[in-house]
Amino acid sequence: MQWTIKKEHDGMSIRDYLQQVQGFSRRILKGIKFDGGEIWVNGAAKMVSFCLTAGDVLQIQFPPEIIGAGMKPETLPLTIIYEDDALIILEKPAGIATIPSMNHASGTIANRLLGYYQHLNIPFTIHVVTRLDRDTSGLMLIAKHRYSHSLLSRSQKEGKVKRHYQAIVEGRLPMNDGTIEQPIGRKTGSIIERTVIETGKQAITHYHVLEATTGHSLLDVNLETGRTHQIRVHFSHFGHPLAGDDLYGGSTALMKRQALHCYQITFEHPFTKETMQFRSAIPEDMRQLLSRNS
Repeated sequence: MQWTIKKEHDGMSIRDYLQQVQGFSRRILKGIKFDGGEIWVNGAAKMVSFCLTAGDVLQIQFPPEIIGAGMKPETLPLTIIYEDDALIILEKPAGIATIPSMNHASGTIANRLLGYYQHLNIPFTIHVVTRLDRDTSGLMLIAKHRYSHSLLSRSQKEGKVKRHYQAIVEGRLPMNDGTIEQPIGRKTGSIIERTVIETGKQAITHYHVLEATTGHSLLDVNLETGRTHQIRVHFSHFGHPLAGDDLYGGSTALMKRQALHCYQITFEHPFTKETMQFRSAIPEDMRQLLSRNS
């Protein structure tokens, strides 16, 4: 990365400039200092305490990214919607895990991305910004390197990465618009399930009914918080579990996975500051469920 120092930043140390102006985290600065990165001003190596002058050209060489031992590149299909030097937007089908685990060691989005990176000689590892459950389909935001990941993760914590989901729940909701605000925590005795519990973390889910059939309702859902399984837990607690979500009480008679799809994502590009928005069509299995019940 390279920047020309502006007049208003004259006299700032490299450390302050990178943290306060360019959004570097302390962890990234530490990595540059100790893990093989470099800092130059006008072509000369400098320490982070060096004071900058207007017109200086500051260059940063990030340290090499190390791929974890359990992350193996695989040449498998990957649907990329958008890509630039900082990020990737991809569409994840249902049934594919985001990252490897004990039960799904291969075939994941991470394995596929590493295979894609390897094919194009892209020297990065995996930086997932918006993760989806294995059986949830839709759009995912991936940072290409540690710097863009740091900036996008900060935006996400500040609520500036907006995701909208389409969800099909069982039954008809009493109101066309509503908010579910119930704390969510881990269910006693389970490492997977979550539940509404007083000692849980705050969780807020907003919804709007898009379509109602004889047995199901199609919802537009957006989250103020990002708890594990939040949409699934909230609507199950509300008495309207997602179709196909047998973990939280949904029937699998007409749908074999939870009827949940991330169809829209909006965020500010970490470098250009442009507002970016991407949309995805409702998947065929959810569309067919609605048509069978219309």
